[in-house]
Amino acid sequence: MGSDHAPHAEIDGALAATRDFGVGVILVGQPQKVEPELRRCGWRGDGDHGIELVEAAEVIAMDEAVANAVRRKKKSSLRIGTKLVSEGRGDGFVSAGNTGAAMATAKMVLGTLQGVDRPALAAMIPTKAAKPTLLLDVGANSECKPHHLAQFAIMGDAYSRSVLGTVKPSVGLMSIGEEEAKGNDLTKEAFPLLRQLSNINFVGNVEGRDVFSGMVDVIVTDGFTGNVMLKLSEGLTEAVLSMLKKELMATAVTKAGAMLAKPAFRNIKKRLDYTEYGGAPLLGVNRIVLIGHGRSNAKAIRNAIRSVKEFSEHYTSERIEHGIIEAQMTRVA
Repeated sequence: MGSDHAPHAEIDGALAATRDFGVGVILVGQPQKVEPELRRCGWRGDGDHGIELVEAAEVIAMDEAVANAVRRKKKSSLRIGTKLVSEGRGDGFVSAGNTGAAMATAKMVLGTLQGVDRPALAAMIPTKAAKPTLLLDVGANSECKPHHLAQFAIMGDAYSRSVLGTVKPSVGLMSIGEEEAKGNDLTKEAFPLLRQLSNINFVGNVEGRDVFSGMVDVIVTDGFTGNVMLKLSEGLTEAVLSMLKKELMATAVTKAGAMLAKPAFRNIKKRLDYTEYGGAPLLGVNRIVLIGHGRSNAKAIRNAIRSVKEFSEHYTSERIEHGIIEAQMTRVA
């Protein structure tokens, strides 16, 4: 119920996911809005096309205050959806609604994995290399302590291995210089903690210019910095594509060149397209919660469901929990 195009994007994306990935999807929302759209798509009732509908009388809007809405609206689609996951009726939860409300509800209803102090929101950043870089945290924790960043590294490593298929992910710490002595108090204190993680391929500090290079697979930072980086990259991508389109359409010569280079531009656009990844996983909570952009379309919803399927099949939560506990035991020893 939460995206800018709800419930159309969610319905179309769910139907595509059940068809393409062989999964079952429970849609949670207001039946008077969702059911007519489902029936127009040929749905005849629960179980048909792999779709089940569960009623949620309330919706948390994008502009609502998170604390009040989460506490007051106990029949919201966010609350009921995460409750279904906590009861074992679903393996994960996907939402393109209010990000803060989705994170707060997930932490309250699902709880965190053993040993995890702060769940982290992760995002895929497109790079000039073959694979994207996983950046976390991008908004769940505006203020962090050094051991939080160490936990983020373990979470990012586990996600990169299991979902992205990276054999030995390289992990970098965002700072203002490559040298260990550079940075603020947070990065200086986090550096030795990350270096002590024996199962993590920690490569040291990375700088802002390294984000799009693809030189590292995972970058950890606090949620304030990460969110600024994410919003900057989104804005930069839109600006560059817009300027490029304008210049290519400026003259007959550039238009002809654009037609010849169309396959290349199509491939670049695909690599920069956020819908290819579906959304940002909230790592560190029990099960998997994936939060999509408010303007998510059907493709984004479909791929978000695919990510949940991969996360579940590769036991990513269990890998994260094992890594966190192992790191804590090492520090105690």
